[in-house]
Amino acid sequence: MLTRLLQNSRDAAVGKSALSHIFYSDGTLFQKNYSMTTGVELLMKCVNIPETKDSVELYIIDSAGKETLVEACEKMWGEPSLLCLVFDLTSEQSFANCSCWMERVRAHCQGLQIPGVLVGNKSDLSARREVQASVAKEWAQSQGLEYHETSAKEMENCDAPLLSLARAFHSLYQERRETIQNLNPG
Repeated sequence: MLTRLLQNSRDAAVGKSALSHIFYSDGTLFQKNYSMTTGVELLMKCVNIPETKDSVELYIIDSAGKETLVEACEKMWGEPSLLCLVFDLTSEQSFANCSCWMERVRAHCQGLQIPGVLVGNKSDLSARREVQASVAKEWAQSQGLEYHETSAKEMENCDAPLLSLARAFHSLYQERRETIQNLNPG
């Protein structure tokens, strides 16, 4: 099963690329010195779905967070199968910008329901936290998203959001497969 995962935020430096690379490298790569993503980076990882013999190939499209580049990146997305929206737990503004981002995704996807997760990154910076988990979780639920908190720097809980998305896509795939099989009169 192939899927395209769009990972983005309107804000730079929230940890989108760090999370992508940690997941892609199975927790072996956290770049302390890296340059900001200036366009789109594509990563692919095969994810085994627990309790099944199936796997999902996640194509992770990590796009730039700078507003000047977002419009150009939108043209490269195609039609994503999943959404991973990342914000910085130490920045109330990056969380507030998630609403604008969701509007943009919905407009781009023309009303299609896309499974997704909201990820609050930088949980290791608890003394600087500006966004409470309960507020983020409530907003995520109102948008039909699952909520996760991570720390890319400490490599804590980084797999959970993407594994959740892989399971969601697998479930969606199975539902569609059954629907198609039921259409076949035989």
